[in-house]
Amino acid sequence: MGKLVDEFEDDGSDHGRDDDPWAAVAPGTAVSVPDPTARSDSRDEDDPWASAVPGVGSSPRRGPAAEGEGWARADRRATGKSTSDSHGRRAAPEADGEVDPAAERRRATDICYALLTARARTRVELRDALARKGIGPGTAEDVLGRFDRAGLIDDAAFAEVWVRSRHTHHGLGRRALARELRQKGVSDEVAAEAVAAVDEDAERERARELVRKKLRAMSALDDRTKLRRLVAALARKGYAEGLAYRVVRDELQDVDDEPFPD
Repeated sequence: MGKLVDEFEDDGSDHGRDDDPWAAVAPGTAVSVPDPTARSDSRDEDDPWASAVPGVGSSPRRGPAAEGEGWARADRRATGKSTSDSHGRRAAPEADGEVDPAAERRRATDICYALLTARARTRVELRDALARKGIGPGTAEDVLGRFDRAGLIDDAAFAEVWVRSRHTHHGLGRRALARELRQKGVSDEVAAEAVAAVDEDAERERARELVRKKLRAMSALDDRTKLRRLVAALARKGYAEGLAYRVVRDELQDVDDEPFPD
């Protein structure tokens, strides 16, 4: 973190330390980023990694009321609705519609911190969020570059954890995993490397687990109906059609203890 503080202090601007959005962070202080696999109470099916931690490096739980206040502060920062900077000062009003560069930089930093507190984010996700909040592209790239150099944005690490979580806990196949990573802004190369961690044997075994679980509620159906529905379910999870068909056929054969007709 000492490196990060140096970058903000040596950027050539003439503002003092009070204008530095990182001034409150002492050199050498470690900034912890929450585990991106932790879930929040929002239960967002498309975003399974929201953390229950109200802030980076937060103190022990202080009760529901205090924790709720922490989340409210994080939400105000992420949405840009707060008019205070990171030190609690009221932001200076803009003159003649001109944007104060230091104030915009502080606001962009606060937004990124709030979003990264909730869960790990890709660079593209943060860039898009800053654009939605009206942060200029120049300021956004400047702030994101500093987060990059500080190691707070790592698309490869994000992709690795995302694949492991979504495959293990949601049973997604490799096709769906690659599609989700691209939607998050991960490059094709990084996505392919992360998805490669799920080999064919692991994918097949996870598909079998899904089929066995669903078969418990299908005892009243005939085998043809089971086959059709289960193959479709695996396809929606991102499994290749050929793999899905073979897995379902084998599981039905094991249940009936006789060959399944082709």
